[in-house]
Amino acid sequence: MPDQPRIARIRDIPALESAGVGYRLIRRELGVQAFGVNGFTADADQLLIEPHDEMSANAARHEELYVVVSGHARFTIDGTEHDAPAGTLVFVPDPASRREASAVTDGTTALVVGGRAGEPYEVSPWEPSFAAQGLANAGDPDGAADLMAEALEQHPGHVGVLYNAACFEALAGRQEQAMTHLLEAAAADRESVLKWAAEDSDLDSLRDDPSFPS
Repeated sequence: MPDQPRIARIRDIPALESAGVGYRLIRRELGVQAFGVNGFTADADQLLIEPHDEMSANAARHEELYVVVSGHARFTIDGTEHDAPAGTLVFVPDPASRREASAVTDGTTALVVGGRAGEPYEVSPWEPSFAAQGLANAGDPDGAADLMAEALEQHPGHVGVLYNAACFEALAGRQEQAMTHLLEAAAADRESVLKWAAEDSDLDSLRDDPSFPS
């Protein structure tokens, strides 16, 4: 028998807050394997798409297509504003382009579809961390730490995944594992880890350890 279709409303998928926006993890919710796809919703004057490019440690250097499904958005790409009412397609081919969007009207919804040109799709390194944050927010730090253990198998040695694994392990009381992964992350990119860890309360239980990166 073929796989059955999976149907969901964008707003029924829980929004995970980060950097002022709510990520709705559509790819993960529906089990999409061939491409990345996520959803965003916002009301008037709220941030719809956070300012970012696709070149950071946790990004995947994707081309991205944004589809304004409802409402009205305003995109800013490399300093230039673009009006985007419902039905507008905004394609950003350069992973280094800086992009963001805000909602002009209440009930604005956008989809983003992404992938790296010329390569098979792989789940972006940031996605497991967002899903783990949802578990931690729901009072399940052990589940969050277990999810990040799976992410480390998929992205071995990745600085962002190592760092976030350390955060959730620390919250789960797994101090030894957390310190091991934090030090591995610092060995991969010490400058970034020192910046991230400076005021990250997730790591407070580790700060008295003499090995803590500083």
